[in-house]
Amino acid sequence: MSQSRLTELTWREVRRAGEQGIAVLPIGSQEQHAGHLPMGTDTLLVEEVLDRALAVLDEEPSAPEVVRLPALPFGHSPHHLFAAAVSLSAATLGAVLDDVLDSLVTSGYRRVMVVNGHGGNDEIMRLAVKRFALRARVTVAACSYWTVTADEDEAGRPDVTPGHAGWFETSLMLAARPELVRTPVPARTPVEPPPLFDHPPHPGLTVERHGEWERGDGSTDDASGADADRGGRLLDDRARGLARAIRAFDAASR
Repeated sequence: MSQSRLTELTWREVRRAGEQGIAVLPIGSQEQHAGHLPMGTDTLLVEEVLDRALAVLDEEPSAPEVVRLPALPFGHSPHHLFAAAVSLSAATLGAVLDDVLDSLVTSGYRRVMVVNGHGGNDEIMRLAVKRFALRARVTVAACSYWTVTADEDEAGRPDVTPGHAGWFETSLMLAARPELVRTPVPARTPVEPPPLFDHPPHPGLTVERHGEWERGDGSTDDASGADADRGGRLLDDRARGLARAIRAFDAASR
């Protein structure tokens, strides 16, 4: 496998890689993650999953050529500004993605994958990909890392995946960056009534109510039972799933 980082290539190497390679852009956020996880949790986790996915591909023969871009560290996080965040508006994040994609196409790339680590980016990222493919001769893919699984592990607890600053993310961080997790992780006091964004009153509804994130103290579920071993298995499962997704995208877009 030919795997490289855009930051470390010369411009001629970037041009050559664009002829056959897939440019991969990870995007994250800087926002509050309760009192026990760092602001950059989403960025750190998407980079960790991508690291592991590329390591999986690196062991396979005839794997796709991948050029990894630096992670975009800022995302759409206005719902976390009640505590602390560095947030881009939806329009700004969409424009940034447009500009990055435009730059890659101008630099010779015809295949791009965006890998997301923050729920607030997901709809904006997918819209940017759809919009861009209408006006440029490219093949562009997008996913959030928690949605691409290898379905080989039962540790997922889908009821709290991905959640926010809860069991899932805390377990992953205990496996990936334990030195950044403030321990012991306190138990979360149940929020009553549950926030509507997590518990809509009817299936299929998206419901947002002002102040819900602050009322829930910025987390979605209890993280006190988070476990590093299960977090490691979950990271590996997502990494294998992402590796399969990259391989499938390569095969479909040649």
